[in-house]
Amino acid sequence: MAQLWGGRFTKETDKLVYDFNASISFDKRFYAQDIRGSIAHVTMLAGQNILTEEERDQIIEGLEGIRRDVENGELLITEKYEDIHSFVEANLIDRIGDVGKKLHTGRSRNDQVALDMKLYTRDEILELDRLLKSLLETLLHMMKEHTETYMPGFTHLQKAQPVTLSHHLGAYFEMFKRDRSRMKDIYRRMNTCPLGAGALAGTTYPLDREYTASLLEFDGPTLNSMDSVADRDYLIELLSAMSTVMMHLSRFSEEVIIWNSNEYQFVELDDAFSTGSSIMPQKKNPDIAELVRGKTGRVYGALMSLLTTMKGIPLAYNKDMQEDKELAFDAMDTTKGCLALFTGMLATMKFRKDRMADSAKHGFTNATDAADYLVNHGVPFRDAHGIVGQLVLYCIEKGKALDDLALEEYKAISPVFEEDIYEAVSMKTCVEMRNTIGAPGKAAMDKVIAQEEAYLIAES
Repeated sequence: MAQLWGGRFTKETDKLVYDFNASISFDKRFYAQDIRGSIAHVTMLAGQNILTEEERDQIIEGLEGIRRDVENGELLITEKYEDIHSFVEANLIDRIGDVGKKLHTGRSRNDQVALDMKLYTRDEILELDRLLKSLLETLLHMMKEHTETYMPGFTHLQKAQPVTLSHHLGAYFEMFKRDRSRMKDIYRRMNTCPLGAGALAGTTYPLDREYTASLLEFDGPTLNSMDSVADRDYLIELLSAMSTVMMHLSRFSEEVIIWNSNEYQFVELDDAFSTGSSIMPQKKNPDIAELVRGKTGRVYGALMSLLTTMKGIPLAYNKDMQEDKELAFDAMDTTKGCLALFTGMLATMKFRKDRMADSAKHGFTNATDAADYLVNHGVPFRDAHGIVGQLVLYCIEKGKALDDLALEEYKAISPVFEEDIYEAVSMKTCVEMRNTIGAPGKAAMDKVIAQEEAYLIAES
C-alpha cells in the first residue's frame, strides 16, 4: 500500500479502512493535472532557491516521463496506490531516487488536491463551453432555414398563436446562450491558485505564489489559506450550471418526444438517433431524447449531494470533501455526453413543415388575430374577444378552421367582418404582423439571427 504518510503509526492500516479511504479509483483521471501542478511547483521552488536547478530538472524530467508512460499505456495506474498523488510521487522516487522525495517540499495534499480539482474543472468548463457553442451553431443554422416555417406556439400545452420554427428554436438558443455565459462566470470566479496554502495555514518556506499562479495560468493566488483548501463553491456553481443546462436539454427533449409522436408527426428522427422495439416492428423510439430527459435527475442529484456534504463541514479541510470528485466527474461526463448526443440528434432531425402549418391552422392559433381585426374596425377588444369566442365555438361544432369559414358565416356572428378577414387570419399575416424585435416575423427574426451570429463570432 503506497501512502504519503505513516511515520507516526505503529501498525499498518486495516485493508478495509485503506480501501474505504483510498481515492485512486476515481482521482486517477486527473493525473495530467497533478503532474502539471507538480512541475509548476518545483519550477517555483528552484526560482526561490529551495531546490537547485539540477534537482528541478531531474524532477521535471521524471514527471514528464511518468506522464508519457501513462499516456502510451506503459505505466498503469493501479489500486496499489492510495491516490493519484502517491502514485505520481512513488513512481518519481522509483525513477530518480531521493531527489524525488523533495517534490512535496512546501505543499500539502490538501492544497495539492485543491489545485488538481481546479485545474481539472477548468478544463471541463472549456469543454462544456465548446459543446454549448456547437449546439448553438446547430440551432442557428436551423433558425436560418426556418424563418418561414409556420407552427403552433403553445401555452399550457394548448395551441395558442402561430409562430415560426425559427422563433421557437430561438427560445432555446437564448437558454443555451445564458448557460454558456454561466460557464464563463464560473471560470472567471474560480481562477485563483490554491497551491502554497499548505494544509491550512501556509508554510514557512519563502514560496512565490504569484509565480506559481502565473505558470498555471491563474489570475493570481488565493487570498486565504484556509478557504483555499476548504473551498468547493466553484464545483457547486458548476453543478448548478450543469443542472440548468440539463433542465434546458430536458425541456427541449420533451418537445422532441411530443413532436415525434404519431399524434403530432412534426419531426422525423434520423435512424442513427432512434431505436426500435423488441416486439413491435413498427416502432421508432426517441430514446436519445428520453435518456437526456432521464439523466437530468442524475445531475440534479450530484448538486444536492455536494450541497449536503458541504453544509456541515467546519474549516478547514475534512475527508468528507473527497466525496466531491465522483459526483462531479459523473455529472460532467453526463452533461457532456448529453450535449454531444442531443446536438447530433438535432442536426439530423427532419421537420414536417406541412404537418406543422396544418396543426397551426386547425388549432385556432389565429383567433387573436381575428379579434385584432375587429378592434382595428372599431369594435372594443372585450366585445371582439367574445365575438371570436363564438366563432371558435361555431367552428368546433362544424369541424372547420377559421380560414375555412365563408364570409356569410363570419357575418352571421358579426356584420363587421369583410372580405379582408381572410388576409388577416392567414398564417403568413398572423406571423409577419409581429415584427418587433423578439417576435416571430421574418424581418424581426433576420435581425435576431444577425445578432446571434455576431455573438457566436465574438464569443468564439
